[in-house]
Amino acid sequence: MTLRVMTFSLLLLALSGCTTSPRATHHAAIPACTVGDAMTQTTLYFGLNRPQGAAITEAEWQAFVDTDVTPRFKDGLTVFAAKGQWMGNDGKLARENSRALMLIHTTDKTSEQGIEALRAIYKQRFAQDSVMRVDSPACVAF
Repeated sequence: MTLRVMTFSLLLLALSGCTTSPRATHHAAIPACTVGDAMTQTTLYFGLNRPQGAAITEAEWQAFVDTDVTPRFKDGLTVFAAKGQWMGNDGKLARENSRALMLIHTTDKTSEQGIEALRAIYKQRFAQDSVMRVDSPACVAF
């Protein structure tokens, strides 16, 4: 076996440990960290278009962050402006301005409940079909 093939094989073997279990547990696998603490990075994607009526304004978004997000995640958060696109059921490409909310948190019941509450509140308040959630294990150092 050549060095390149061996290196690639070892890399694939190492990466195979990065997979997580099915979503049924709602938790990302936590890595063994050589630097920092094992935590979870959750990114939520919020569309800014309503099915009917005007788009969600910057003031409405900021009010959601101030009254719903910040009280649940006081240690900090990051918001990114984003543009999403997907193929609709009608076969047409849909595009939408969005916000990505990144949370770094411990994997515990309080964080899980807070994240799911945010998704439910946003969907109900702004008539959204979904809020996409992506969880990843992370090693965090300050």
